[in-house]
Amino acid sequence: MTTARPLALVTGASTGIGAVYADRLARRGFDLVLVARDGNRLADLAARLKSETGAAVDILRADLTVAADLARVEARLRDDPSIALLVNNAGAAVPGGFEAPDLDAFERLIRLNVTAVTRLIGAVVPRFVAAGAGAIVNIASVVALAPEFPLGIYGATKAYVLALSQSLQTELGPKGVYVQAVLPAATRTEIWERSGRSVDDLAGVMEVGDLVDAALVGFDRHETVTIPPLPDEGQWQAFNAARLAMLPNFAQSQPAARYRG
Repeated sequence: MTTARPLALVTGASTGIGAVYADRLARRGFDLVLVARDGNRLADLAARLKSETGAAVDILRADLTVAADLARVEARLRDDPSIALLVNNAGAAVPGGFEAPDLDAFERLIRLNVTAVTRLIGAVVPRFVAAGAGAIVNIASVVALAPEFPLGIYGATKAYVLALSQSLQTELGPKGVYVQAVLPAATRTEIWERSGRSVDDLAGVMEVGDLVDAALVGFDRHETVTIPPLPDEGQWQAFNAARLAMLPNFAQSQPAARYRG
């Protein structure tokens, strides 16, 4: 008797982190739905993975900043009961801050890094909850914790992804749905070239395979937040504990004494 392979949908799968996730998941026994703008690259990756792993690979060419394309991916997540894992990897960066802002570029970035992530999660979660199973991996960034880094609104979009992931795990974890946020630091992908920077000018750049393999260790451990470059897990635990310690103090009917008189 043949056991059906689980199905994973990976966005931004034509290159970089998404392509390596596709490779690793295929080798873990997943069939795949690969989503990206570059159909030729998707086709090449699909052919290789079929040959090397025996996985069934479906291609869904889509630009997630285009409403009609995004809607097609949402429909696949909503309607395909075989999809057990969503990897929200598609993302971009744009240079520049607000002193001379390119507001159209900022809006496109928000559509990809925030709106698309939100809508794809919203499309699949009701089905996952009904099944009492399913997993979502959201690729955020360490800059979600470092607003001092001069990366314009990129860090703000990744802070949204981190906060959303943590909130979703609190909401959905008891219902059988696992949500992981992965926070890479500088990784050797095309995002740098596309945002007008050279990755060769950066120090401490992680290779994509190392990043994804570490993230999958965190996935297997069911970590809510996985930070592959962070050597001391205790630093994250202390940071999170300090945050949690503040929560009881937020419910106050009056301003804190330090703001009065």
